[in-house]
Amino acid sequence: MKIIRSPKILNALLTRRERKIKVGFVPTMGALHAGHLSLIERARKENDFLVVSIFVNPAQFGPREDLDKYPRPIKNDLALCRKAGVDIVFFPEPRLMYPEGFTTYVTVEKLSDLLCGASRPGHFRGVATVVSKFLNIVSPDTLYLGQKDAQQAIILKRMVSDLNFPVKVKVMPTVRSENGLAVSSRNAYLNSREIELAGVLWEALNRAGELIRGGNMDYQKIISEARKIIAARKGIAVDYFSIVNLDNLSRADNKNRRVLVALAVRINKTRLIDNLIVCRR
Repeated sequence: MKIIRSPKILNALLTRRERKIKVGFVPTMGALHAGHLSLIERARKENDFLVVSIFVNPAQFGPREDLDKYPRPIKNDLALCRKAGVDIVFFPEPRLMYPEGFTTYVTVEKLSDLLCGASRPGHFRGVATVVSKFLNIVSPDTLYLGQKDAQQAIILKRMVSDLNFPVKVKVMPTVRSENGLAVSSRNAYLNSREIELAGVLWEALNRAGELIRGGNMDYQKIISEARKIIAARKGIAVDYFSIVNLDNLSRADNKNRRVLVALAVRINKTRLIDNLIVCRR
């Protein structure tokens, strides 16, 4: 396994590869967990060459968010990548990704202003910018993303389509703990009581899914019932609980056969997101 820190060196190496070699790419911010490893495992099976990035992207953090505190267990991350058969870990320094004088950003309009975008202005601009840079540097055949970050995946798929990146996007299922909590690097901020408490998020999502699959299309009542499930457990502040069109994140109506039930909450100071795709009868 090679560890490369320079975008220029990585780009030069990969652009000289044989055209018949399929390259898979998994972008991460490190603090690797079972969700990341499921993406890496799938990418390893489907490609001849595998690149994983580890980069805590400053452009997607707001001024009062957890950039400085974000976990960075690089030694453990590299060990996990080596064990998983990763060929290259791209581990750049921020100054190489955003050199002095950097002023070019990528914005996927409308989609970036909804759900998490409303609470974290500029967040998805940072995500779209860094991933577009990664795609130019790595030139992968397939980009692997996780369903847990559903809005991010939808935005990046739109960016890839709109900007004609020659890459296939695969979105893999969310990996969950025993109580249904979606695995996340930010779960490390939670104590054991808070982890147990967070299991109610999956309970609320599932209840909404049951009602929708049962033919109930009164989405406001469904949302109200799901929020009551969360409210019954003290210590969780709901940012949003929404049922939206899976394609464009607009408010779902009775014409949508497949909808996304999405939520964001805070437990103490930790922000958690989760979602469920539901196919209506």
